[in-house]
Amino acid sequence: MNSLKDKAAIAEKFITAFIKWVIISALIGGTGGAAGLLFHICVERAAEFRAENSFTLWLLPIGGIIIAALYKLSRMQGKGTDHVLESIHTNSIVPASVAPVIFVSTVLTHLFGGSAGREGAALQLGGSIGSLIGRLFKLDKNDMKIVIMCGMSALFAALFGTPITAAIFAMEVSSIGIMHYSSFIPCMVAAFTASGISGRFGAQPVQFILKTVPDMSVLNMVMAGTLAALCAVLSIVFCITMKETGKLLKRLFKNEYIRIAAGGVFIIILTLACGTRDYNGAGMDVIKRAIRGQAVAYAFILKIIFTAVTIESGYKGGEIVPTFFIGATFGCIAGGILGLNNGFSAAIGMIAMFCGVVNCPVASLILAIEVFSGQGVEFFALACAISYMLSGYYGIYSTQKIVWSKLNARVININTR
Repeated sequence: MNSLKDKAAIAEKFITAFIKWVIISALIGGTGGAAGLLFHICVERAAEFRAENSFTLWLLPIGGIIIAALYKLSRMQGKGTDHVLESIHTNSIVPASVAPVIFVSTVLTHLFGGSAGREGAALQLGGSIGSLIGRLFKLDKNDMKIVIMCGMSALFAALFGTPITAAIFAMEVSSIGIMHYSSFIPCMVAAFTASGISGRFGAQPVQFILKTVPDMSVLNMVMAGTLAALCAVLSIVFCITMKETGKLLKRLFKNEYIRIAAGGVFIIILTLACGTRDYNGAGMDVIKRAIRGQAVAYAFILKIIFTAVTIESGYKGGEIVPTFFIGATFGCIAGGILGLNNGFSAAIGMIAMFCGVVNCPVASLILAIEVFSGQGVEFFALACAISYMLSGYYGIYSTQKIVWSKLNARVININTR
């Protein structure tokens, strides 16, 4: 009799927890979907306005000073994506003020031509929304970790239209080597809810069609693996460049207003020297051309420089979409030299580069499946495995924890370099 009561009590706990998380994560997903849709519209409109009005680039230093002032006035200096990831480890609160500040700052960065993505802002917006809703429900410190991941999932899914990737990425990115499976249902519900809302009101998912997928021969697999290894090395170069650029700019310009204005001036000079606006903004058009097999040989180098100066001088947005740009353009050129189809190798480069900088092989593989409709999945699986292994302990998020060693089965619990 007692055994039946115990089983019934256990079943009740699981059912109660399930209902609780479906309700909370659906609320986070709905809020995140609406916020993500608005953010998507604002960033797109800003990019369109910039494309139609070339004079906006000249206002980049002024936009930078406004961004620095916003962060100073709101006392949000130093609170970026790293702070959101750190909150999962330390149980610290993600302030609600993160949302409006990162929202406006990212739109300004895109409006005036800084080289940045939008996913960094999405993760911060999502973390802020999840943390706020968690506090409203008076959740404990363990549940607060889950709602922050839910928020990250929701905004990522709303912006990119890749809900499974969004959920897995949020579960995987903070602690490499372990995944918080208790957040599986919450993150999935939040991601699908947010993606459904943003998609329903016009936000288009990031998707590409590969015209050519090579046969799974030994030679083709070796060439794809070689390309993935090269992307792993490039991901290390990118991470080091970002961090060393940040150190250099802080050493040269102690004042944050002067630093961000100087960064804006340098981006203007670089843009004029290149004679093209391809390296301003996120660069999705360049990524699309690379997937079609067209890329400038040195484009990936210029994008690394543009992005490092933009982000490390103080402009906001994120590094992931620029990472797609770098990986796709490099893959298009390097893959062609190796003997692979240029468009297909651009896709391999994009996914392998993403995996290398975020250290999330499972999310990277799921991203490939969602973005490329499952085409060439075996090649992408190999590329993710190789890039994850050979990218070492480098990463774009300095508070990201590498819990389990990449070399053997032991706990190391170190931060990325």
